[in-house]
Amino acid sequence: MTAPRVLVTGASGLVGEALVLRLLLDSKFQPVATARGATRLHGLCKVVPFELTGDQRMPALDNIQVVVHSAARVHVMDEVATDALAEFRKVNVEGTLRLARQAAEAGVQRFIFISSIKVNGESTSPGQPFTADDRPAPVDAYGVSKYEAEEGLKQIALNSGMEVVIIRPPLVYGPGVKANFLSLLRWLNRGVPLPFGAIHNQRSLVSIANLVDLIVTCLNHPAAANQTFLAGDGEDLSTTELLKRLGGALGKKPRLLPIPSWLLHMLAALVGKQAVAKRICGSLQVDIGKNREQLGWIPPISMDKALRQTADDYLEKQTK
Repeated sequence: MTAPRVLVTGASGLVGEALVLRLLLDSKFQPVATARGATRLHGLCKVVPFELTGDQRMPALDNIQVVVHSAARVHVMDEVATDALAEFRKVNVEGTLRLARQAAEAGVQRFIFISSIKVNGESTSPGQPFTADDRPAPVDAYGVSKYEAEEGLKQIALNSGMEVVIIRPPLVYGPGVKANFLSLLRWLNRGVPLPFGAIHNQRSLVSIANLVDLIVTCLNHPAAANQTFLAGDGEDLSTTELLKRLGGALGKKPRLLPIPSWLLHMLAALVGKQAVAKRICGSLQVDIGKNREQLGWIPPISMDKALRQTADDYLEKQTK
């Protein structure tokens, strides 16, 4: 019996690449990758160049059973576009729905959309995590674009019969991580003093290994059809505790200054970085109980192990 073919978009990104590599190790599925630019997957599997923008037709949908759509215009802290929402919509809404319609026409059975916890909102009160079935409340342009894409995909599913699965991850980390998490690794490894030693929030994260495992579970699980799931490691940490554990994984004792959150907010306001302060000091928790109840899924990798893997990968790259 031929293994089901899975098309993975955004295969040059952290999530897409990790998913393809996992599928290559799993004889149950046959991955086909699409990427906008260069990718390390060339020579390992079929790789198809593809842009979400414009009217290009996806050339690799023949005999595909599942599409995992991880390509996106990603959220950035310092947005420079004059009309950010319009730019996000071009890729995250219009591009996503164009691809989904083509997938439905080609007979794809299931479309898995990697969305964002930002569809739920920006923050939670301590002890009151987001759930998969909460009413969406996106705030920024990125979150709005992901929500609009979700709604469009649900309509396509109703009209076509193609199953849609939505997965909303919070901050994703792991080997190869970039952006703010990579900056934290650099600062901690260099022993830079950080003013984050007295933050008592609670935040959920998801390691790339756990997120990929959830995606793989959703590839063919009957109970995943037309459902929304939140991703997470199943453990919440304060920013202070995260830095302590990450420092320990690097073999360093972090130099954390006990600056109170209210003072960090005030200083951030003076330099126009209120959004950064909210992310560092605020809480954002997710409840992944639905994953366990409907899919029998629990995170296979502990947060401590995932942080060690992330740190080991960073340190190895520093020696090359």
